[in-house]
Amino acid sequence: MAGYRKLSRTSSQRKALLRNQVTALLENGKIVTTEAKAKEIRRIAEHLIALAVREKDNFETVTVTAKVARKDKDGKRLKEVVDGKKVTVYDEVQKEIKKDSASRLHARKQMNRVLYTVKEVPAAGAGKKKNTKTVDVAQKLFDEIAPKYADRNGGYTRIVKIGPRKGDAAMEVLIELV
Repeated sequence: MAGYRKLSRTSSQRKALLRNQVTALLENGKIVTTEAKAKEIRRIAEHLIALAVREKDNFETVTVTAKVARKDKDGKRLKEVVDGKKVTVYDEVQKEIKKDSASRLHARKQMNRVLYTVKEVPAAGAGKKKNTKTVDVAQKLFDEIAPKYADRNGGYTRIVKIGPRKGDAAMEVLIELV
């Protein structure tokens, strides 16, 4: 018996499909798909959540000094004339950042190997490239999902049968985070 379902696809198509569905599940919390796909998605998603739960507190907070360009009311950089040249004016700012330990960094890299980057478009600025922002799903795993499941030993997803699909009578299911 094989260790995984082939889903009637080549290996590259299958990997792309599963990566896409796992990313959508972790971003949205639930998706509707077929039963066979859901069982494969569950394997991958539960592994990623377990990684995040294990490494959720494995970082240190560090204060760093950063140079940030001073901006005017319109959000444009302020320029100052020095020796006949226009030079951007910078301010020094203290920032606190999270510095991952080696094991958490490794877990993040393993997650990013599976997850796609997600572009989020706000409803107000739809159709404008400038208003899009990228969502770090791995960071969402560490910050939002892992603390929710910290005291749970596996079983992070639930599969609920919806019924047969109209076109081909494939069993449709709802897979969601518990």
